[in-house]
Amino acid sequence: MDRRIEKTRKAIFDAFDTLIVKFDYAKISVQNIINEAKVGRSTFYLHFTTKNDLLRARCIDLVERIFAPIGTETTHASSMKFTFEEKIMHILYRLLDNKNVIKGILASEGRPIFLQYFRSYLVNTVENEDVHFAEVPDIFLENHIAGSFIEMVCWWVNCDFSESPENLTRWFLCVLPTLSTNINDNKHLTLNKNI
Repeated sequence: MDRRIEKTRKAIFDAFDTLIVKFDYAKISVQNIINEAKVGRSTFYLHFTTKNDLLRARCIDLVERIFAPIGTETTHASSMKFTFEEKIMHILYRLLDNKNVIKGILASEGRPIFLQYFRSYLVNTVENEDVHFAEVPDIFLENHIAGSFIEMVCWWVNCDFSESPENLTRWFLCVLPTLSTNINDNKHLTLNKNI
């Protein structure tokens, strides 16, 4: 992407982030975004057709950044091989890095958009793990794990991110094995944490 286009897009995203933290999405106008970003109306419409188009683009951008490979943008992890636990903690740290914007989006019309993309990326992350449970299709298990993780994240947001990513990761991974033992004592969930 051209550097000028990238810079303008970032200015618009930053303006949106500033406004979504302070105001309800419905009360934010394109003019508010233009004023905050210090760009012209035609420049805004060159990048986005509507405010809703901007919202969707920002949700996609956030999710892509949250799920970017470990070692890019932030330094919450430094090894070259990553366990499932490290990936989960990394995702939680990226959410924490963007907590105000995440809270604003989840409190707005952007909630279903953000969660749709977040779920898709999360299911893909779980699919890349060696997760199996006898007599349960992998796709069901992957979606169940992703859904549980999303519910945990929503709870975390509602608690104003009061728990650490380390605690949430530990709790989440402690609950996973109980999924299998509660269903059938002879069949166990297997999760290969090393990739």
